[in-house]
Amino acid sequence: MSDLEPIDRAIVRELAGDGRLSFTDLAERVGLSVSAVHQRVRRLEQRGVVRGYAARLDGDQIGLPLTAFISLTPIDPAAPDDYPRRLEHIPQIEACYSVAGDESYILRVRVASPAALEELLRQVREAANVSTRTTVVLSTPFEDRPPAV
Repeated sequence: MSDLEPIDRAIVRELAGDGRLSFTDLAERVGLSVSAVHQRVRRLEQRGVVRGYAARLDGDQIGLPLTAFISLTPIDPAAPDDYPRRLEHIPQIEACYSVAGDESYILRVRVASPAALEELLRQVREAANVSTRTTVVLSTPFEDRPPAV
């Protein structure tokens, strides 16, 4: 992203803070005309800098109050590294991160209860043939902060 022009960087910063900004409000904040902002946003989307817009949901209010991180370690180090493909069908997995260190991947999951987490762990171990280490989130002081663009 270091190749972004300063005005595009400003647009990205504003959109990261509030993806629902109207083109009028965005234009006002970055000092461009509405049509110029519209063209630049469209170009940023086409380049893949802006990959999409999403609602942030409250896990408690949608019946998924328990968040956990599940670290995956292959049981057989010679097995193919296709864990994301093996796990993509499991909807409780919100994110899959390939990581350096003892683990190969870390999953961020959201479930309804400890029993649901236990069942999810069984599904993950069975689908990917891995051992797991789970960290349960007690509270979330902040998340989904916009990047320091």
